[in-house]
Amino acid sequence: DQYVMLDDNFYGITTLYAPPLEDHKVDVVAISGLGGHAFGSFKERDENYMWLRDALPFDLAGEDTYRPMARVMIYGYESAVAQSRSVQNLEDLATSFHNSIRALANAPTTMITLSKSKKEDDRQLVRAVYGIVFFGVPHDGMDTSSLIPMVGDGPNRSLVDSISRINSQILSIQQQEFHTALGSEGDSEIVCFYETVESPTAAQGADGKWSMTGPATTLVTTSSATHCRPWENGREHVCAIARTHSDMVKFGPEDHEYDKVRERLRGLAGRAWGGRRRIQNSSAKFLVPYRYNPDFVGRSEILKNLQQQLGCGRPQGAITSRPRVALHGLGGVGKTQIALAYVYWLQETCPEVSVFWVHASSAERFRQSYASIAQECQVPSYDDPKMDMLLLVKKWLERQDCGRWLMVIDNADDIQVFFGQPAEPTDNGTSSPDGNLGRYLPESTYSTILITTRNKQTGLKLTQGKGPIEIGKMDEDESSQLLRTALNGVSTTTAELSTLSSRLEHLPLALVQATAFMQENTISASDYLQILNKSDQNLVDLLSGEFETVGRDSGTPRAVAETWILSFEQIQQQDAFTGEILSLMSLFDRQAIPPKFLSYNKQQHAGEPMSEIQLTKALGILKAFSFITEDKDRNLDMHRLVQLVTRKWLVNRGTMQRFTGQALLAVSQAYPYGNYENRTVCGVYLPHAYAVLESEDTESKDERAARASLLHCVAGFFSYQGRWKEAEMLQVQVMEMRKKVLGDEHPDTMGSMSNLALTYQSQGRWKEAETLQVQVMEMRKKVLGDEHPDTMMSMNNLALTYQSQGRWKEAETLQVQVMEMWKKVLGDKHPDMMMSMNNLASTYQSQGRWKEAETLQVQVMEMWKKVLGDEHPDTMMSMNNLASTYQSQGRWKEAETLQVQVMEMWKKVLGDEHPDTMGSMNNLALTYWSQGRWKEAETLQVQVMEMRKKVLGDEHPDTMMSMNNLALTYQSQGRWKEAETLQVQVMEMRKKVLGDKHPDMIRSMNNLALTYWSQGRWKEAETLQVQVMEMRKKVLGDEHPDMIRSMNNLALTYQSQGRWKEAETLQVQVMEMRKKVLGDEHPDTMMSMSNLASTYQSQGRWKEAETLQVQVMEMRKKVLGDEHPDMIRSMNNLAYTWKSQGRFKDALTLLQNCLHLRQQILGPDHPDTISTRTTL
Repeated sequence: DQYVMLDDNFYGITTLYAPPLEDHKVDVVAISGLGGHAFGSFKERDENYMWLRDALPFDLAGEDTYRPMARVMIYGYESAVAQSRSVQNLEDLATSFHNSIRALANAPTTMITLSKSKKEDDRQLVRAVYGIVFFGVPHDGMDTSSLIPMVGDGPNRSLVDSISRINSQILSIQQQEFHTALGSEGDSEIVCFYETVESPTAAQGADGKWSMTGPATTLVTTSSATHCRPWENGREHVCAIARTHSDMVKFGPEDHEYDKVRERLRGLAGRAWGGRRRIQNSSAKFLVPYRYNPDFVGRSEILKNLQQQLGCGRPQGAITSRPRVALHGLGGVGKTQIALAYVYWLQETCPEVSVFWVHASSAERFRQSYASIAQECQVPSYDDPKMDMLLLVKKWLERQDCGRWLMVIDNADDIQVFFGQPAEPTDNGTSSPDGNLGRYLPESTYSTILITTRNKQTGLKLTQGKGPIEIGKMDEDESSQLLRTALNGVSTTTAELSTLSSRLEHLPLALVQATAFMQENTISASDYLQILNKSDQNLVDLLSGEFETVGRDSGTPRAVAETWILSFEQIQQQDAFTGEILSLMSLFDRQAIPPKFLSYNKQQHAGEPMSEIQLTKALGILKAFSFITEDKDRNLDMHRLVQLVTRKWLVNRGTMQRFTGQALLAVSQAYPYGNYENRTVCGVYLPHAYAVLESEDTESKDERAARASLLHCVAGFFSYQGRWKEAEMLQVQVMEMRKKVLGDEHPDTMGSMSNLALTYQSQGRWKEAETLQVQVMEMRKKVLGDEHPDTMMSMNNLALTYQSQGRWKEAETLQVQVMEMWKKVLGDKHPDMMMSMNNLASTYQSQGRWKEAETLQVQVMEMWKKVLGDEHPDTMMSMNNLASTYQSQGRWKEAETLQVQVMEMWKKVLGDEHPDTMGSMNNLALTYWSQGRWKEAETLQVQVMEMRKKVLGDEHPDTMMSMNNLALTYQSQGRWKEAETLQVQVMEMRKKVLGDKHPDMIRSMNNLALTYWSQGRWKEAETLQVQVMEMRKKVLGDEHPDMIRSMNNLALTYQSQGRWKEAETLQVQVMEMRKKVLGDEHPDTMMSMSNLASTYQSQGRWKEAETLQVQVMEMRKKVLGDEHPDMIRSMNNLAYTWKSQGRFKDALTLLQNCLHLRQQILGPDHPDTISTRTTL
C-alpha cells in the first residue's frame, strides 16, 4: 500500500492516494463541513481507520484492469466555529477552493462535499466535474440556533449566518442557479445522503467550554439535504445514512452504511470515465475557420436567447428548441461575432456536438464550405465529379448516425443565392454553383442551423417563417467595454470612450475599426475624435480603411463602408428601383423622412405613375437590410453612418448630382408656404429642406427654379415665426437667383423683392423697405401697367411703410389712389378693394380721425359680412379693427362687446390656439386694462402669453408682446418689481432676436424707463429715456411720432424731478413738432399741450396753465366728444388749476361733472373715478 505523510491542519489539497499515471482516470476530492477537520472528519470515531485512504481507492478499480484508477484527495480550510479569529465568509472559502482545484480540471472529478463552489465563466472546470456527492449538506439552510452562542459576536458570525435556514442570500442564489450549473441530463450527476438519527446540539458547560451535549434534534432536514435535480429522484441518487449529522462520514472497516456509499461512488466513477472516453473517442468535428475572439464583450442576453432557442446543452424539457434560428441586423452590428462566441461556448459545453461553418456571401463560397465539410468528414463519394457534392453533404448530415451538429450559415444576405431560379445542370449532371442553394440545407431532428444575415427577408425564408433575433447596436456600457478591451494599454477617459461610441453609433465593427486605426497609427482616442469632428468626409474615410479582425471572411470586405457598399450593389442589381429609393433617401435629413418625398423619382419625372405596391416592396427590402426603420407615424429613419456611406457610393458611381437634383425637386414640391395652417408640416419638413439646400447648385433650370421656390417657402415659415433675419437671408438668395435665371423684370423676381421689403418693414428698417418698394412699384407700373393687381399691391405696401414712419399724409394719399383704382378695376365688393378701405381707415385712426376711421370700418365690416359671411376671417378682422377704433375713443363697452364676439367666433372657426384667436384675446385684455379692470386683464394676458409660448415659441415677437403687455398690467397695479423683471426679460430677448435697433427693442427700453419712473427712480429712468430718444432719432428720424413721444417722456421725468425749465423747453418742442407733423387737433398734440399746462401749473403759473387747459378741453370736446376719457381728464386738470387759484366754487362744479361722467362711463371702481371722488 502507498500512504502519504500528513501535517496537522491539512489546509489546501492533500493527496491520500495516487494511482500510477497509466491507471489514473478519475479524481476524488473530499471536503469537510463547517468546523470540521480535513482528515479527522472522515476517520472512524476514536480509531485510526480513514476510509478515504484505506478503502475507497481500492474500491474504485478499472473495469478492465481491476487496478485502482482514482486519485483521492482531501481539501482543508480554517473554519472553526468557537473562538475563531477568521473573517472569511462563504464566498472567500469558495474562491480559495476554486483556485485549488483548477489544476485538476483535465480529469473527471467527483467531489465529496459539504459545500459547493462554481465560477460561471470557468467552463473548463465545470466540464471536468462529473459528479458531486453531498453528505448532509444544508441546501435550504440548517438550524444554527445552538451555534450562535458559540460564535457570539466573533469575526466569523457572518459565515455561520450564511448557512442558516433563515434568510440566507447565498443559499437563495444557489437554489436559483443550482439546477443549471452543471448542464443537462447526462452531463453530470449529483448524489445526496441524508441523516436519519438525531444529533446532540452545542451546549456550554460550567467551565465555559462548549460541547455537543445539548438536546438532540435533526440538524439538517431530509428536504434540505436532498437537493438533486428532477431526473435524480431515485434511490441511485438519494440515500439515507443511519447516523447522526457529525458521524455521517465516519465509517469503519466493516460498516454496512459504507456499502451504500461505495456502491454509488463506484457507479459515479465508472460513468464519469465512460463519458469522458466517449467524448474523446467521438467523431465530433469543429470546422470553424476563426479562432476564439478574446476581445468579444457584452451581448449576454442574445447569447442566452441563442442557448434557449437552439437547445444545445440545455436540460430536456426545459426549453422548446428550434431547428433554425437567424441573427438579423445591419452589416457591422456584430452578428458573426455573436455566432462565433456561441459556437465556442457550445464546444466547451457540449463537445460531442459537431460544428460546421458555412460561408454564404456567394454561391461559390457556399460550395467551397460544403466541399470542406465533405472532405473533412470523408463523406462517401464526395470526390466523384459525377455526383452532386452539395446533395451528398446534405443527405450525409441528415443521417441519424452522423450525431448532433450545429451548422452556421454566415453572411446569408443575397436572397437570390438561396431562393433564385434553380441552376441548369451541367454536362456531368451536377448543378452549377449559382443555383437555388436553399434546397441543400439539411433537415435533422437532432441538429440545428444558425444563420447570420443582413437581409431579414432571407432570414425569414431560411428559418421557414420564424422571426429572427434582431441584433441592434450595442448599449453605452457594452460599446465602452469593447473599446476599453481593444485599446488595452492606450490611455483614455470614460468621457472619450462614451463620445467615441456615440459618434460611431455604438456599431461594433466601426468601433473595432477605430481601435485598429488608433493602434496602427499610435494616436489617442482624443486625437481620433478630433479627426472625426473635422468633417463627415473624415468619418467616411476612416470607415473605409481596411483592417484585420477576428471573424471576417476573406471573401467579404473588412471595412464598415465597404461592407455596406457590397449590400448596396446587391440591392441595385436585384431591384434597381430600390437602389434609387435608397439613393434618394440618403440626401434628405436622416430622420423622419416622409414617404411623400419618395414619390418623386425618375419614373414620376418621366410621367410614369409609381405603384404604391412597388414603393412598399422597395421600402421592405431596405428595412430588411436594416438600412432604414419606420416609426409609428410611418415616417422613415436612416442610420447616420449608412447615410454617409450611401453618399460615398453615389459619388463613386457618378450619380450624386442626379439624385441631389431629385431630392431638391422632391422637397420643393412637397414644402408648403409657411403660415399658421402649414406650420406643423413646415416644421417637420424643415430639416429636409436644410439638407437639400446645402447641396451645391446644379445647372438644371428646373432645379434652380425648385431651389428658389423652396427658399421662398422656408422664408415664409421663418417670417411666420418672427425669425426675420433668417427670412431675410433666404429672401435675398431667392431675389438674386430669380434675377439671374428669370431677369430683373420677371413677375416672380419682383415678387421676391416685395417679400424682402416686407421683411425689412417687419424689422423696422423702413428706409430700406421704402427704397425696395418704390423700385418694385415703378417696375410693375412699367411691366404690368398702373392698374395691374400686383402694381396696386405694391402701392399698398409702400403706403403701409409710410404709415409705420408716421408719414400719414403720404400714406393716406397713396391709399386713396389704391382704393379708387381697386374700385375701378375690381369693383366695390372685391376683397382687395375692401382691404384698401381697411388700410385707409387704419391711417385715419393713427391720425386720431376716429370718426372717419369708424365710418370706413363699418362699411368694410358690412360688406365683408354680405360678401363672405359673418364667420369669415376677414369679416372678423374688420370687426376687430372697428373695436380698436371704439377703444381709441374711450368707448370701451362697445369695444368690449365687439371683441368678445370676435374672440368667440375665432375660437369656433379657427380654434383656441390660432394666432388670430390669441390676438383677439390680447385686444380684449387691453380693453379691460383701459377700464382699470386689471385682474381680468392680467388673467387673459397670462393665458395669451402661455398659449403663444406653446404655439409660437418663447422668442416669437407676438410672445414677447404678450409679456410686455402683462408687465404694463403689473405696472398699473403698482407691482413694480414683477413689471421690471418681465420688462428686463423682454428687452434682453428682443435685443437677441430682433437686434439693438429694432423699434420693439427700443419700445422695451422705453417701457422699462416708465417703470423706473413710476417707482421714483428718476435718474435711471432719465438715463434710459435719453438712450431711447437718441436711438429713435438715429433710427426713425427727428419727426417720427415715436421719437417725439420719447422727448415727451423725458420731459415728464424732468418735471418729476422739479426741473421745470428743462421740462418746459422740451414740452414746447414736442408740442410744436406734433402740430407740424400730426396737426393741431391730433390727440397726441392735445396731450402735449396738456403736459405743458401741467408744467406751468407746477411752477404756479396758473393763468398760463388755465389758458392752455381751456384750449385743450374745448378741442377735445370738438374732436373726441364730451364723454371721451381724455376730455374728462381735461376737465379734471382745469378744476385743479381753479382750485389752486382759489376759485373753489368753479372747481367744485367741474369736479362734480367730472365724477358724474367717470361713474357713468368708467364705472365707480375705475381708478380715475376713485381719484376724483377722493379729491371731492
